[in-house]
Amino acid sequence: MHEIKRNFKLFLDALLIGLITSMCAEIFLLLLDFISKYTLGLYAGYVPLDVIDIVKLKFHIFDSYHPFYAFLILIGGALVSGFLVYTFAPEAEGHGLDTLIRAFHRTGGYIRPIVVPVKILASAITIGTGGSAGRAGPTSLFSAGLGNLYARLRNAPYDEREMLVLLSVGAGLSAVSQSPLGSAFFAMEVLYLESEFGIVQLMIVLFGALIAYIIPGFLFGWHSIFIIPPHKFNITFGIYLLLILFSFFAAVLSIFIANFYYYTRDFFRAIPIKPHFKPALGAIVVGLIAIWYPQVLGGGYGWMQEAINASLTFKIMLILLFAKLVAFVFTVASGGSGGTFAPTLFIGIMFGGVFAYLLHLNVTLFVLLGMAALFAGTARTPLAAIIIITEMAKDYSLLVPTMFVVFFTCCFHNILVKLFKFKYITLYESQLINKNYSPYVQIEKLKEILICYMDLIKLSPKKIRNQEFLELLESGIPIKLPTGEYLYFGEILKNTKLKEINNAKYIKNLRVLYIFRNGEWLHPKEINEIYKGDEVLLLAKKEDIQHIKEIFVPVSQIFSRLKKQEKAIEELVNK
Repeated sequence: MHEIKRNFKLFLDALLIGLITSMCAEIFLLLLDFISKYTLGLYAGYVPLDVIDIVKLKFHIFDSYHPFYAFLILIGGALVSGFLVYTFAPEAEGHGLDTLIRAFHRTGGYIRPIVVPVKILASAITIGTGGSAGRAGPTSLFSAGLGNLYARLRNAPYDEREMLVLLSVGAGLSAVSQSPLGSAFFAMEVLYLESEFGIVQLMIVLFGALIAYIIPGFLFGWHSIFIIPPHKFNITFGIYLLLILFSFFAAVLSIFIANFYYYTRDFFRAIPIKPHFKPALGAIVVGLIAIWYPQVLGGGYGWMQEAINASLTFKIMLILLFAKLVAFVFTVASGGSGGTFAPTLFIGIMFGGVFAYLLHLNVTLFVLLGMAALFAGTARTPLAAIIIITEMAKDYSLLVPTMFVVFFTCCFHNILVKLFKFKYITLYESQLINKNYSPYVQIEKLKEILICYMDLIKLSPKKIRNQEFLELLESGIPIKLPTGEYLYFGEILKNTKLKEINNAKYIKNLRVLYIFRNGEWLHPKEINEIYKGDEVLLLAKKEDIQHIKEIFVPVSQIFSRLKKQEKAIEELVNK
C-alpha cells in the first residue's frame, strides 16, 4: 500500500514537473528566437533556417548576408555568455549534460538553483548569436535544476529526488524535441554505458515527457521536427549489407568526434587566460568558417531539412560535414553554452548524404539513418537513438533499418574501443558503466558494510548513516574512529597475498574489511589474494599505513573520476 501511494505521488509530481519544464522550455525557445532575429537577423542579415516553429514565426535568410557583422556578433555573444557562466555558475559550462550526470552520480541529482537562469540565458545568447550548438543539452541541465528545486521544496528523500530530476530531464527534452518516448529513454540511458532502469522509473519519466509534449501541442499546435517527403524506401538485401559498412564508418566517426571534442576541450583548458574569454576564442574559429558557410551557425535544423529533401549537393554536404564538426567543437569545447544533440544530428545527416551520393543510394533514407547512427555512437544511447529519430520524422517505416544501423554501429563502437583503448569513447565523459560505479550508490552500500562492523569500529548505526563518506571514496581522506584507528579506502598497486589472523584477513598490520573489484564488494573471507587494480577498505592505525605505501594509494581511481572533473572546472575558474 505504501508503494502504491508513493508511486501515485510520483505520477502527480510528473504532471506538475511536465507542466513547469515545458513552459520553461518554451520561454527558452522564445528567448533564443528573439536574440537570433535581433542580432544576426537585424545586423548580419542572416537568421539560421529552422523548422522548430513553436510560435508560428517564419525563419528565413535575408538576401544580404554580412559575414563581418556575423563575426563580431558571434564574438560578442561568446563574451557575454562566458561572463555569465564563469561568474555565476561555472558548472553550466559547455553542453551541460556532463554536469547533470556528475550531479546525479555524486549527490543524488543536486544542482544549484542559480544554474537554471544562467544556463537558459547563456545558452540562448550563445546559440542565438550564431554559436554552433544545440538546445537539447542546455534544456536537460536547466530542467534537471528545476526538478531538483521542486524536490527540495517538497522535501523529498534522496531516492525520490533522483527520480524527480530524471523525469524533469525527460520532460524538458520532450518539449524541445517533440519525442516523448525517446526523451524518456534518453534520460534513463545517458547516465550509464549499460542500460540501468526499472519499469516504474521508466513509466514515471515517460509520463512527465508525455505531459511536456502534450501541453505545448495544445497551446502551439502539433508538428514534427522534420518533414519527410513522399517516398517509398525499397530496402533490398544488398542495401542491408551496405548498411553494415555504413555502420562501421559511423562508429569510427563517432569515436573521432568524441576524442576531437575532448582533446580540444583540454587544449582550451590549458590556455593561460581567464575562462570567461575562452568561448570568444572558439567563436573566432566559428566566425571564420561562417564567412563562407553560414550554414554552420545555430542548431542547423533547417539545413538538415534541406538534406532530407535531397536539395543539397554532394560537395556542399561533404564540406558541411567537416565545417559543422569544427564549428560545433570550437563552440562548446571552448566553454560556450550549448548542446551536442543538434550538431550530432547535423553531422550524421551530412555523413549519410555523402555515403548515399558516393554509392548512388537513396539520399533521404541514408541521411535519416546517419542521424540515428551518429547519435547512438556519440551518446551511447541506442534505444533513445532509435526512438527519437523515428518520432522526430513521424515515419515508422524507418524503425527496422534504424534498429539495424544502431545495432551494428554500437557493436563496431565496442569493438574499436576495446581494440584501440581510446581515452574518450562518448561525448559524455561522466557516463559510468553501471550503478555499481556510482559514488552515490556505493556510499549507501558502504554504510551497510560498516553497520556490519559497528562493534569493531565503535560507531552506532545513527552515526554511520550521518557520516559523510563521499570524501573517503573520492579523495582518500581517512575517517578517524572513536577507537583511535582510521578507515582508509584506495587502490592496490600490485598483486598481494592476504594473511589470516583470528578469522580476519590482513595486509601486514592493516585489516581488510572489504574489497571492491569489477563493480562488486567482496568479503575478505571469499578471497586469499588481492589483485592489482582492486580497491580495498582498510582499518588501521595511522602509523601502520606507512608499512604498505609502496603497494597502496589511498585514492580510488574508480570513484575519484567525477571528483577530478569537478576539480578541473574549479581550477579553471580559480585561474
